[in-house]
Amino acid sequence: MKLPAPLHVLNETLAFLLELAALALLACWGWQTPESTVPRLLLAAAAPAAAATVWGLFAAPKARIRLPLAGVLGVKALVFGSATGALYALAGPGLALAFGVVATVNTALATLGRRGRGSGA
Repeated sequence: MKLPAPLHVLNETLAFLLELAALALLACWGWQTPESTVPRLLLAAAAPAAAATVWGLFAAPKARIRLPLAGVLGVKALVFGSATGALYALAGPGLALAFGVVATVNTALATLGRRGRGSGA
């Protein structure tokens, strides 16, 4: 399935915004832990840093380590799933479900669009 060019650009823009939102959600979740300031600060920095590192190594368009499609989708599920869990902890099930659904549909469309263009993940 090949998305029309304007929809492809819109979906890729949404993907980038979802990735940024995932990092922000992980940072907010880390800051909201019931610990003292230093552990909160460390967790608020470490959670998004770990997600960004894993994403950059395995799931980014110019990933340093090329995985098969199933591996890339697994990394995306891990990062977006963690962000969804963080949002659930921060705001409850409604927003978390919405974020998870949007991330899943976006990833599915991006994957189908890339496969339709003849490239990998």
